[in-house]
Amino acid sequence: MTKDQIQSVRDDIAFMRALAEEGTQVPLLGGGITLAAGLIFGAASVGHWLITEGILKVSEWALMADWVGSGIIFGVICHLLIKRSTSQPGASSSVNKATGSAWSAVGFTIFTMFLALMAMAFVTKNGAIFNVFPVLILALYGAAWTVAADLSGKVWIRIVALGSFAAAVAMGLLAATSYLMLAYAAALLLLAALPGFILLRQEPSDTI
Repeated sequence: MTKDQIQSVRDDIAFMRALAEEGTQVPLLGGGITLAAGLIFGAASVGHWLITEGILKVSEWALMADWVGSGIIFGVICHLLIKRSTSQPGASSSVNKATGSAWSAVGFTIFTMFLALMAMAFVTKNGAIFNVFPVLILALYGAAWTVAADLSGKVWIRIVALGSFAAAVAMGLLAATSYLMLAYAAALLLLAALPGFILLRQEPSDTI
């Protein structure tokens, strides 16, 4: 390696060390967003199950309304929570910028997957394609929680990340059963709403 390459590696290591040290001091923000996601989409999952099981006697368009309506509600709440978090202490830290970017990427990916699966279901006339959605979403949650764990150094977030990956596999095993959406709702409460609530409780009220 040349001198410049060696210096570049050293700079990268120093940057990552600074991020890790900062992550142990700055509280993670955005817990309200994952709390809202877990509660809103967990409720939508229960609604999905009630509709597909025939417990709720509603129109065939009810499933679409269930998820689209939930998405709109979450979008509004998410926008308000993001505006709130940008004014909080620690919002400009590298840790919160990086984790915020990771969750933002996850959100856009989920929205894109929803549109893509909807297109696939339309052209194939097979709504069962959406059974893969819980698997993909929980795997993405696992990736975002992994980033948060790496940057914050919090062991419990690492456990949440591993739990998300494990839950994604579990959703695959339940894909052909009537319990899929109920299990997905439980996973969202445990792996999104609960961690979000914990992070929300740890957020600073005015100063760090």
